[in-house]
Parts: sequence; structure tokens; C-alpha cells
Amino acid sequence: MKTLHASLLATAVSLALCTAAPPLLAAGSAQPWMDKARTSAQRTELVLKAMTLEEKLLLLFGYASGDQLAQIDASVIPGVNTRELKATVIPGSAGYIPGIPRLGIPAQFQTDASIGVRNPYLERTSLPSSLATAASWDPRVTEAGGKMIGLEARLSGFNVMLAGGVNLAREAQNGRNFEYTGEDPLLAAEMGAGLIRGVQANHIISTVKHYLINAQETGRTLVSAQISEPALRMSDALAFELAIEKSSPGSVMCSYNRINDVYACQNDKWQNGVLKGDWGYKGYVMSDWGAVHSTVQDANGGLDQQSGFPFDKVPYFAAPLKDAVADGSVPKARIDDMARRILWAMFDKGVVDHPIKAGAIDYAAHALISQAAAEQSLVLLKNEAGMLPLAPSAAPKRVAIIGSYADKAVLSGGGSAVVTPIGGNAVPGLGPGGWLTQVWEPSSPMKALQQQLPATQFAFDAGTHVDAAAKAAAAADVAIVFVHQWTAESLDAPSLSLGGNQDAVVSAVAKANPNTVVVVESGGAVLMPWHKDVKAILAAFYPGARGGEAITRLLTGAVNPSGRLPLTFPASADQLVRPKITGKSEGPLFTVRYTEGAAVGYKWFDLQGHKPLYAFGHGLSYTSFELGGLQASQAKAQVTVKFSVKNTGKREGASVGQVYIRAPHSAKWEAPRRLVGFDKLKLKPGETGTSAVKIDPRLLATFDEATGQWVIAPGTYEVQLGAGSDDIRATTKLSLAGRRFTSAQLRR
Repeated sequence: MKTLHASLLATAVSLALCTAAPPLLAAGSAQPWMDKARTSAQRTELVLKAMTLEEKLLLLFGYASGDQLAQIDASVIPGVNTRELKATVIPGSAGYIPGIPRLGIPAQFQTDASIGVRNPYLERTSLPSSLATAASWDPRVTEAGGKMIGLEARLSGFNVMLAGGVNLAREAQNGRNFEYTGEDPLLAAEMGAGLIRGVQANHIISTVKHYLINAQETGRTLVSAQISEPALRMSDALAFELAIEKSSPGSVMCSYNRINDVYACQNDKWQNGVLKGDWGYKGYVMSDWGAVHSTVQDANGGLDQQSGFPFDKVPYFAAPLKDAVADGSVPKARIDDMARRILWAMFDKGVVDHPIKAGAIDYAAHALISQAAAEQSLVLLKNEAGMLPLAPSAAPKRVAIIGSYADKAVLSGGGSAVVTPIGGNAVPGLGPGGWLTQVWEPSSPMKALQQQLPATQFAFDAGTHVDAAAKAAAAADVAIVFVHQWTAESLDAPSLSLGGNQDAVVSAVAKANPNTVVVVESGGAVLMPWHKDVKAILAAFYPGARGGEAITRLLTGAVNPSGRLPLTFPASADQLVRPKITGKSEGPLFTVRYTEGAAVGYKWFDLQGHKPLYAFGHGLSYTSFELGGLQASQAKAQVTVKFSVKNTGKREGASVGQVYIRAPHSAKWEAPRRLVGFDKLKLKPGETGTSAVKIDPRLLATFDEATGQWVIAPGTYEVQLGAGSDDIRATTKLSLAGRRFTSAQLRR
């Protein structure tokens, strides 16, 4: 049955591509926009002039696929042939926008993404969660991952990938933090941009999402994020601004929530004024599925494409948009701008010139890419008395593996980002069900450990009963407890505490065996009331398709840990700005006031004087590093920081030099200091490496709402070099003159 279904799906994909992507015409034909020698902007203007209004409107309205198509009929959208539509879309995909065959403009086939091609009918390779790969602190890791998942998207028949989440982890309990890239705007932007560049290297469009300040899932379509413009510009918006500059995504996806009482997808201030105006963004804004609330206000407010009907209540950008053009409430010039932006992205990212064609995927090679990403990203939080690595040369005789289905699998996050694993869900039937079924990648840490340590005897205990787990631990030389917290889209974590009796199990195991190691699989920060009682802790996040193998290679020392935390692990929930997420998923509209402003994550902890359990940027290694040689200079308004790192240990390893700057009081920053740069260096024993990091001036400035300018206050700034935000190894001084500038001036 499964084979038959796969065959039917392949046939559907093939038919869809043949229908929507006709052969492109030669450059010398009557279609000059097919001339690759012209710029993307020139080609766009040429084809735009050849289009009818109906053809322009066709680009602005997208259909969801799957069961939702059953809701679409001619009574909803006059003239729609639902039979042809259903035959054209790829089953289980995110969405579809028809092409324009007479002009050689292909259809858009959209897939959910960020960690891989998401489709319930297609088994594909999953990267570690975006938060996990952000912990690599190396954009080359996310770019390599993006190239892999982008290739799988292309070979699966897709040319638009809904990847690239860079929302800050403002709420520690946000169910989608695993899809995002941390709590700092610079780190989030660098890591998200790497993924987007990798995806788009396959001649497909990537989004950046979810614009803007989509900080919680509870009541995500009801909540109004209340925050001042300067605070937003210096935090969540800055992550988007930098990510867009560093990756040029073809599309920006607007979010579900309201921003200061105006829905994001109709927010003239942030879509027209900031994104397209101040930042000069050339691509198009597409809606999240179900985030559109009007025709005229959304179109005039900057939304270019309604995506995913019928998740929205009304096909606002179908017949209603045509009527709005006819009565003048939406100008024809606005329709041209909407179509222009979509066409520009399709030309600029290679969608037009490189028709998609389904093909074979090298899953074995792609699994190794996912594993390599995990190996560079997992974070060793604690390693008391050199408990790790469990090297084969000195392997323990007996090891107890306890909890979290570690004999079978590793966990994934839930919702529209989850990838159907190669080989299927290893632990089916868990979670709320449907699209929120828990997915466990069939990559067993226990089996991998057995292969790496063949002389060791392993015993597994499910970890469901405290006494049984303690008994198993007492009979072993080493106990490795796997704990987990599942988070998902549409659901915020009820707390940062582990569910069930996992904390009690860890405590009991640690009491029964002094050599206890804990591996944490989570979507973000969790509380660890037992952290003092165990010898070692490894933060694995959601480690992807080969997570079991990656965890094993770090535990056994085949790989030296080099991940650093992309967000703060609090010592208690009381240290958070909001210990509980407010609001409800149903009912009246409500407001959350982000009184912390731009002081997100470690900045809030610095501002309040809180000592976290594990700080932003923290991560251990099996070797040691000496950081120094710190120098800061300025030439023609460009600040550059140089430093050196020496491997002073006995094995090869990688260190992340982190540059923070503390401002004088006159600068009136949101917090005492900011991350302004970083560089990851891989060094052999005794080797010294050097880095030169150029500092973006916006990271030294505050935003002046009255003038729309960034302002650097004159004064003496302290430059800090650290191995973590709480581990500063060297400092120096830098005198800066006062300066004002706009984002547009930086692009010149």
C-alpha cells in the first residue's frame, strides 16, 4: 500500500510540474524577458508590461494543498476548476500559485521548511533544529544545511521553501523557539542568513519569517505585541534587517500577531515604511497561512501575496481584490508593485531560468550532512572531573541507558517544520495527534554507542518508573539519562520543567550512580533542578536525522564538542521577564506588553543582575583555549576588533571568540552590553589562530524614532572578548565620536 501511494504521489508531482513549468523560450524570441543577460529588474519590467490585469492578479493568490482543497469550489472562487487544481498541486505540500504558461512564468510550488522538506507523504532528511544549528555559532554550518534541504526541495518538485525563521527567543516557553536562531539579533541574523543563502543556491526562493515579533504561540492570531519602535528596531526587527542584508531572501513571511494593535500582514508601518522603505527590500511579502484579515487594508498595507487559502476565512486576494481595483480602493499601481516584487524574486533567485524537475535524492550523503551539523552544534554544558569523553580506550564495562526512547530514536519539534523521517516515525502514536503527532527520528543513541563501544555491556530502561531506573543505574559503571521536552507550533510549553517524572528519575539515578550523564533533547531552555548532582550534561536540542550518531560521537570523544548556547538557560523561572505566557488561544483579542524592550535574553539577565544556570554563549570542550591579543580600531567609521585564540590543550578543537561591547552610560543602551561579533576557529594542539571582526555600526547605536536615524553616542566604550557572555577573558577601550546615520546610508 505504501509503495502504491508513493507511486501515485510521484505521478502527481510529475504531472504538476509538466502542467505548470512549460519549456522556456529562447532569448531571441518575442519574449525579451527571457534574456538572461538582462538584470532581474529589467526582465521584470519587460514581462510586467506584457501582462494583463488578470495575469498579475494570478500571482497574488495562493492555494493550500491537501485536505484543505476540498473546501475550494466555484461558489467560493468563481472560475476555479477544483479538479484541475487538485491534479496540479503536490499532495501534502504547503501551497501552490499558478504559473502563466504563455509568458513562460512557472507555477510556484511551496513546501514548509526550516529544517527540511515537510510533507506527511514524503520521507526526507531532517537537519537538527534551527536552534541547534544556531548553537554551532558558524554560518557555514547553516549554509551547508540549507544547500542540502534546498536540493531535496528542488528534487521533490518545489521552488519555494518556507525556511529562514529568525524571530528572537523573547519568550523562553515559545513553542517555536526550536525553529528560530536564538535570543540575540546578530547571532540570529547570521545563522538564519546562512540557511537562506544555502537554500537559494538551488535556484529556489526562501522566505525569512515570521515578520514581526511573533514571540508566542498562545493566541498567536489574537495577541497584540506592544513595544516601542526604538526597542523593536534594536531587537527583533534588527535580526530581520541584518538577515535580509546578508542573504537577500526572495520573500518575507508576515506573522499572525498584531504589532501595536495592527495585524502584521496589513501593517503599513512595518511592511511599507520599514521593510520596503527604510530597508529597501525588493522581494515580496507573503502571508502566513491564515494571517490575512482583509483585502484593501492588507493590499495597501504591504502584503503582496495571500498564501494558503482556505486557511484564511475569505479569498481576499482573489475576486475581492479584482473588485477593489475596479472601484479604486486598491490602485492599479499597487497591483503592479505586488506582481513586480514576486516576478523579481522569481527571476533573481533563478526560479524562471531553472525549471524544477523531480529526481533521485542521495539520502545517505544528506544524512551525513545533517550529522555533521549536529556534531558542530551540540553543547557540552557540564563535564565535572573529566567525566566525558567515554573513550573506547578506557570504556566503562557496563552502561545503563535510561529514558526518552534512546534505544530507538531522537526527538523532533512539532508542527509545520517537522520532517517525515526516512524510515518513518520511530515512536508513533505520541502527542496530540494529526499534524501535531510527535515525530521521533529513527536514530538510536544506544545502538550507536554499542557500535562505538563494542566491549561495553549496555542495558536499557525506559525511565518511566523511578525505582526501576535507579536499579538499572546502580548495576552500571556509568548511567546516561536521556530527558526530553517536546515543543511545537501552536503550543507553548506549559513551563520550563521537564514533563512527567523525568526530574525525579534523574535525581534517583544520580543518587544511585555517581557517574551520571544527562543528555537533554529540547526545543530550548529547560530547568535542571538536578544539575549539581550529575557529572555531565549535554544539550542536544533536537539533533536531526542522525542525532543518535552525533550524540554518541560527542559522548565518546570521536568529536570534540564546540557548540555554544544561542540562548540563556535560567536558574529558575523567576528570572524570566514573564514566568508564564499570558493569553488564550481562543476568545477576545489581548495584549502583551514587552516592557523589557530590546533587553532580550542575556541582556535582561545582565540588566537585572541575574545569574543564569548556563549563560548565553556558554559551551565546554575536551581541550582548552587561551583568548587574547584583543585590539579595537576605527577607520572611516568602520570599527574592527582583532583577537587571537590558542589551543592550549592536547587535542584538536574549535573555539568561538565572542566580542561584546559595553557602552558608556550616555549611550542609554537597553542593557549594559551587546554581542557585536564572533568567529569560530578550529585549532590543533598548540596552534594559534587570529580573527578580525568588523562591527556593524547599528550594534553600537540606539534608534531615534523622531528622525528615523541610528545614533552612536560619543564616549569611551569597553570592548570585551569572551568564551561566553559570563566568561570574559580580555578587555580594551575604544573611543567613538558621535554619529548619526540611516539604514539606507549604510547600503550606499
